[in-house]
Amino acid sequence: MNLCIDQGNSRTKVALMTDEGKIIKDFIFKSFSSSDVERLFDLYPITDSIISSVVDIEAAVVNTLHRRSQHFVLFDHNTPVPIINRYDTPQTLGQDRLAAAVGAKSLCPNENLLIIDAGSALTYDFVTAQGEYIGGNIAPGLKMRFTMLQRMTKKLPLVEVEEKELIPLFGTNTRDAIAAGVIRGVAYEVKGYMRTLQEKMPHFQTYLTGGNAPYILNNVRTSRTEDRQMHHEKHLVLIGLNEILCFNKMKNEK
Repeated sequence: MNLCIDQGNSRTKVALMTDEGKIIKDFIFKSFSSSDVERLFDLYPITDSIISSVVDIEAAVVNTLHRRSQHFVLFDHNTPVPIINRYDTPQTLGQDRLAAAVGAKSLCPNENLLIIDAGSALTYDFVTAQGEYIGGNIAPGLKMRFTMLQRMTKKLPLVEVEEKELIPLFGTNTRDAIAAGVIRGVAYEVKGYMRTLQEKMPHFQTYLTGGNAPYILNNVRTSRTEDRQMHHEKHLVLIGLNEILCFNKMKNEK
């Protein structure tokens, strides 16, 4: 059993997975320490592990994973991956972005892919049908947009939106105007990327992931073609990490 760890800005997502990519169990930690690693190894038959982080990883966490795993991967820009990375500065590419690209390619191996991760930041990445990661874009995430509207103005409030809340086209009060401006702005941004790609290439698929993905899905009204092209996979980064772990295990065994 593989232990896959995705350490983000605000939380750590963890999954227990098979080599075939089946998720046995998943967890979310607000904080993650070496004692959590020890507990997972004590409770489950874990043999191999991988960790990716957009923040500094505690040395104790790395040491514990290394000690308790038969195969351990500390995912960074030097780690071999099963796609071709064409990014000009691979050392600055967020590991979660690259892992999500690997995850999408494993789920849909013969298609051009747009990968959208709606987390603290909103990222757009593209992988060709030939398995080449060619780059992507970074934009402010939903919470960041709400927060900056409040911080950079004198009278606008900080707005929070429920995940399943349907947003009006136009707000009839300040709260709804902010909610509609941010949520619909992001939704139209997503649709814009999809429609621009549709003009350039007839065949591609979109994978949407990240904690704020449901906010976008619930408020996007697309054509039937676009609906068929969009897939929501909340575990996309973990699926990619599992693929990277298995890829490196095979390389080591040869």
